[in-house]
Amino acid sequence: MDDISIKHQPDETSGAALINSPALANTRKVYVKTYGCQMNVYDSQRMADSLAAEGYSPTDTADDADLVLINTCHIREKASEKLYSALGRLRKMKDARAKEGRELTVGVAGCVAQAEGDEITRRAPVVDLVVGPQTYHRLPQALARVAKGERVVETEYAIEDKFEHLPSPGKEQTRSRGVTAFLTVQEGCDKFCTFCVVPYTRGSEVSRPVAQILKEAEKLADAGVRELTLLGQNVNAWHGEGPDGREWGLGELLYRLAEIPGIARLRYITSHPRDMDDALINAHRDLDMLMPYLHLPVQAGSDRILKAMNRKHTGDDYLRLIERIRNARSDIALSGDFIVGFPGETDEDFEATLQLVRDVTYAAAYSFKYSPRPGTPGADLPDHIDEAVKDERLQRLQALLSEQQYAFQRSLVNKSFDVLIEKAGRVPGQMVGRSPWLQPVIIDVHGGRIGDIINVRIIDTGTNSLIGVREMV
Repeated sequence: MDDISIKHQPDETSGAALINSPALANTRKVYVKTYGCQMNVYDSQRMADSLAAEGYSPTDTADDADLVLINTCHIREKASEKLYSALGRLRKMKDARAKEGRELTVGVAGCVAQAEGDEITRRAPVVDLVVGPQTYHRLPQALARVAKGERVVETEYAIEDKFEHLPSPGKEQTRSRGVTAFLTVQEGCDKFCTFCVVPYTRGSEVSRPVAQILKEAEKLADAGVRELTLLGQNVNAWHGEGPDGREWGLGELLYRLAEIPGIARLRYITSHPRDMDDALINAHRDLDMLMPYLHLPVQAGSDRILKAMNRKHTGDDYLRLIERIRNARSDIALSGDFIVGFPGETDEDFEATLQLVRDVTYAAAYSFKYSPRPGTPGADLPDHIDEAVKDERLQRLQALLSEQQYAFQRSLVNKSFDVLIEKAGRVPGQMVGRSPWLQPVIIDVHGGRIGDIINVRIIDTGTNSLIGVREMV
């Protein structure tokens, strides 16, 4: 039942994701639909792990489910309205089930759940439970209360560490996720950018302990994961006491993760320019397995707009940081986030953003029109920009970014590099791998098996992918 989907701006890197893990011998089935960032994908996987321990098996369709969970994103405008539209369709399904004597439990999770709370159950009686990002470890208990006739809203920030209370996925569950995996190491944000709801929906910055991270990473490696992506709202703000008694930063953590047998590639997302320290830059210099691709949002090029956004860095600060990173790792490629039409943005401010893009040259980027989020300081600023002006600026920025992305893609033709084979291709006889710079790479099926890392020469490029052939040694 894909029509329950909440369509959204492509402002997050993962789009929608469906939990897909091995079926268990049980009659209860759960359908989890995920929207938003990679952290939501990770959260959905952990919710599925929690439910598997309670006897729920996954299904790829809402029509077949006893429990439907919608894991929501609150970054873009109108996210809640689109959620209610999806819930309206689920209400019809639930009513039809009731006439047949069958039950359907409906839950809402994620950042819209955190922001809306009781309002969701008030506006949409079809919803049986609401769980926020910090309380989804309580999902089994919430479902037990629902079974007793309660409507449950769990959005208070948990005192306990949710990760300590989540059951570890079994090896087969982990293996089903493939040879790449996400691992959340940090949550929340203390930066309070004036356009952003994350501090209000995810809470303040919290770092997971080193031992907990290593334990989960080792379990993933044992299940066949070759590439690990560390997640956080401000992942490079991660810090924790290491086994040597010192406080580690993300750089030190990456050096330690690089020692885990089986893990061949490391990535991390999303970073803030203010938290990019020397140890992390040195990790890019020293660790070949730390992929040469960095998502480092700047949002705007104008110092005046950056100040209004409360970014606490200037355009020149960002450019000098990029220079240091590229001096440490010459083949590194950059991606970023940009907002156009922030309140008060003049033509000159927008031109400063275009100039910063020209100065950096990006391999990829995400760009959006500013949309006011209720409860954020930006929503109360004067001089909001006309939508037509936003549209025109966004088109100009995206044209420049697309030109840079295509140039980067073309620069890889006739070059050879290692590719991690991830899955079978859509066309028979093809496999799909991942380049060091995150692009899909299509190769002949005889090029390698899933999980192999092979040397590939690029012979052509598509809009968002590369076409290669295996280099035979």
